[in-house]
Amino acid sequence: MENIDNQIMERLEAASGMLERTLALLEVERGTGEVAKISATVEQDAREAELQKKLASAEREIAELKAGAAQSILNPLRRTVPASTSEMLAKHGIAEGPVDVRTLDAALAGLSLEQRIAVKSQLLRAGAIS
Repeated sequence: MENIDNQIMERLEAASGMLERTLALLEVERGTGEVAKISATVEQDAREAELQKKLASAEREIAELKAGAAQSILNPLRRTVPASTSEMLAKHGIAEGPVDVRTLDAALAGLSLEQRIAVKSQLLRAGAIS
């Protein structure tokens, strides 16, 4: 029985020594900041993954915008001036195509301010004046 007690005591002493060495190693690591480096690496990896997701989303959006732009080039919007505006301009000698602003102002002189604004905004939308 005494032999067993000695073996148990030896094991306890060995375990105690190992725990002391482990504790000393942990204190050294804490002092050097290795634990902080590991946590910073984890945060950096998470940030990198977030940036990768944002990049993929931006690339997808750019591809959609390019596809939409290509579609609008193939099917451009029709830009026309209402018939009443075209007739009024034709009476004053202003034909289709780009309109000279001075000539347009002279042609619209007989209209009210609101009517002149309406005609000019229609021509702007149609791309006849800039």
